[in-house]
Amino acid sequence: MNIEEIQRMKQRFRIIGNSPEMNRAIDVAIQVAPTDLTVLITGESGAGKDVFPRIIHENSLRKTKKYLAVNCGAIPEGTIDSELFGHIKGAFTNAINDRNGYFAEANGGTIFLDEVAELPLATQARLLRVLESGEYIRVGSSTVEKTDVRIVAATNVDLLKAIEQGRFREDLFYRLSTIPIKVPPLRERGADVQLLFRKFAADCAEKYHMPAVQLSEDARQMLMTYHWPGNVRQLKNITEQISIMATQRVITADMLQNYLPDRRTSMLPMLAGSQRQENSFENEREILYKVLFDLRRDVTDLKAQVSSLSQGQPAVQQPVPIFTHDEGVTTVQSVPSRKSTQADDDIQDTEVYVEETLSLDEVEKDMIKRALAKHGGKRRGAAADLNISERTLYRKIKEYNLE
Repeated sequence: MNIEEIQRMKQRFRIIGNSPEMNRAIDVAIQVAPTDLTVLITGESGAGKDVFPRIIHENSLRKTKKYLAVNCGAIPEGTIDSELFGHIKGAFTNAINDRNGYFAEANGGTIFLDEVAELPLATQARLLRVLESGEYIRVGSSTVEKTDVRIVAATNVDLLKAIEQGRFREDLFYRLSTIPIKVPPLRERGADVQLLFRKFAADCAEKYHMPAVQLSEDARQMLMTYHWPGNVRQLKNITEQISIMATQRVITADMLQNYLPDRRTSMLPMLAGSQRQENSFENEREILYKVLFDLRRDVTDLKAQVSSLSQGQPAVQQPVPIFTHDEGVTTVQSVPSRKSTQADDDIQDTEVYVEETLSLDEVEKDMIKRALAKHGGKRRGAAADLNISERTLYRKIKEYNLE
C-alpha cells in the first residue's frame, strides 16, 4: 500500500480520515484506475461512495474524456432505456428527434451508474450486452451501435439477496464486480468521526463567520459510540445544526444528545443499516397501517355513538378490533368488548360492528395519492415524503393506474 499516494488522493479529493478500511478502499481505486476493468462500489447510503468513481476516472487513461454520473434510481422506468442508450425519431410519443444516450455521450470516457440495483431487469440485460461486447441498440432502432466506455457502478443494496429475490441478474453482478470496492460505514471508522466533525465545524464557521464549535470529552465519547445510520452525510448535517443552533461553542454530551436521534424510539428500521432485521420494513409498515386502522375505528365508533343518541337509544360500546396480517393482506376483525344490558337485566343487547377489510395495497395507493396531491403531482417531493426512490414511486403509479 502506497501511503504517500493515498494521502495525495485524500488531499486532492478532500477525503478526511485515516481508518485502515478507508485507506484500503482508496488504494484499490488507485490500483485499478489505469485499467479498463469494471468496478462495483458497495456501501451504505451516505458513506461517501460517489468520490471513488472520480478517483478512478481522474487517474485513468480516460481522464481527458467525458465523465458522466447517472443516478439510475432517479430516472423513471419508462424512460431509462432512452436515457442510457438513446432513441430514434418516432420510437415513442414525443420522440420528435433522434437522441444519443449516455453511453454514446460518454464514448471513450467513464460512466458512473449510481444505484445500479434500481435498474429494471430488461435494462439490466441491455447493460450486460454493453459490458460483454460494447454493443447496444437505441430504442426503436434495429441498428447495432458501438461504444467504448469504462463502467463504474455503485449500490447500497445487498445484490446477492437481490439475486435470490429475482430483482437482479446474477450474470450482470459478476460482470460488474470484476473489482469490488467496499466503502466502510462511519461507525467502523473509529477516530475519523472526530476528524470529520472538526472539518465540518470549521467549514461552517468559515462560511458563516462564527467561532467553530468544539466538543467536550464526554461529547467526543458520545460521538464515537453513536451508530450513525446516515453515515458521513448525517454527521455533516448534525454538525451544521449544532454550529448554527447552539448558543455555546463548547458542546457537552447533554447538549449533543439533543441533536442525535434516539435509535430506540425515533429511528425507522429502514434507516438502521446493517443492524436491522430482514422483516423490519414490513413491521414498520404494519405499525403505520395499525395507526391508520385505529383512526378509522375511532371515526366509526363516533358515528355509531351519534347515531344511537339521535335515535334515543343508549350508547353501545363498540367492539375491539383485532389487527391481523396474512400473506400481504391486513384486516381488521371486530369482536364485542362487553355486553351492554338493560336496567331490568332481562334484555341483553349486544352489537357487533365489523369493519370492511382493507388490503395493504389499498392503503398504500391512498398514501401515494395523498403524497402526489400534496406536492402538486411532483414525484420527487412525493417520493421523499414516502421515503422511497423515484423509480419505485414511478412503478407504483403505473401499478395503481395513478397517471
